[in-house]
Amino acid sequence: MSWFGRSKLPEVGTTIFTVMSRRAQALGAINLGQGFPDYDIDPRLTERVAEAMRQGHNQYAPMEGLPALRAGIARKLEAGYGLCVDPQDEITVTLGATEAIYSAIQALAGPGDEVIAFDPAYDAYEPAVRLAGARCIRLPLAPPQFRYDWDRVRDALSDRTRLILLNTPHNPTCTVASAHDLDVLAAMVAERPITVLSDEVYEHMVFDGRAHASVLAHARLRERSLAVFSFGKTLHATGVRVGYAVAPPALTAELRKVHQFNTFSIAHPLQQAIARYLEECPDTGADLPGFFQAKRDRLRAALGGCALRLPPAAGTFFQLLDFSALAPPDDVAFAERLLTEAGVASIPLSPFYAAPPPLSCVRLCIAKREATLDAAAERLGAFAQRLARAGA
Repeated sequence: MSWFGRSKLPEVGTTIFTVMSRRAQALGAINLGQGFPDYDIDPRLTERVAEAMRQGHNQYAPMEGLPALRAGIARKLEAGYGLCVDPQDEITVTLGATEAIYSAIQALAGPGDEVIAFDPAYDAYEPAVRLAGARCIRLPLAPPQFRYDWDRVRDALSDRTRLILLNTPHNPTCTVASAHDLDVLAAMVAERPITVLSDEVYEHMVFDGRAHASVLAHARLRERSLAVFSFGKTLHATGVRVGYAVAPPALTAELRKVHQFNTFSIAHPLQQAIARYLEECPDTGADLPGFFQAKRDRLRAALGGCALRLPPAAGTFFQLLDFSALAPPDDVAFAERLLTEAGVASIPLSPFYAAPPPLSCVRLCIAKREATLDAAAERLGAFAQRLARAGA
């Protein structure tokens, strides 16, 4: 007990992303850990932000989001998924996706409720559930394929289950949910008072001809789902912190009850700029599958001859690195060796589990310049050779 009382999150410390980025900077390592691009954004977006501020769009925006931006999002959803979404009652602009997820959990779960999440789970999920007074049920995606065990999900359902947290494309495993996965989920919750909260921030980053399976485009899930998206990911600008949530009117109303007392209003000039950008670039996001697949393939080709294996990522702007041929299954220890011995920062998957199994992979971010990826590959390849010669 401290002087201010009992901590609500006593075991929560600094996230693995911050820790690895700080250490990468201190050690002069190439940072393929935290997920942010190291290349410039579209200069047209930069100009639209400056223009919006010059034009005086510097005061509070409407709580639910700028009407022009919500209209642009509705057009984007119609073009991408064939959806007819009401921008007034079904779209809410949020402070990035994380705020949308937090506000949704606070709105839809409470004391005595249970929320199902899939491990490895993004580290913001469980703290939000616990702060709502609910209990987070963590179900593992089994390596190396990291697929859903729907029988296990069915067994975990109870009269207290209120939310299921889906994340597709999935961070950190780089997998994607299939249409069949959504069909099974829809059948499972059909007769239960369960809402699906779907984190779809990497919606455009699906590779090898796959299509993103959104809960919004699923006939039986649409009316019981809240989906979350991120312009930070789509526009290569993670610091913009503008996201949005899409849900039927009843769910949207509950979300906004929390949102208005959480962040209330999102940066007006950024909303104005993104709205203008979507008008000028209506196909925003369409190039991202090819853009990131090329980066994935470049890194994989550069390491194709060494003992570090890179199973092709199905989605996101990450790539798993499998070190099973070189070291025991301890991802935290191997990430430390990559950082200190190879000079490359990665992210271990263990911190995203409630009870991690032995893991032989770490996560690399591919949202980097070609020169960054090439330099990292050179260091990783040389490190792998040293380990192979020494017998690890």
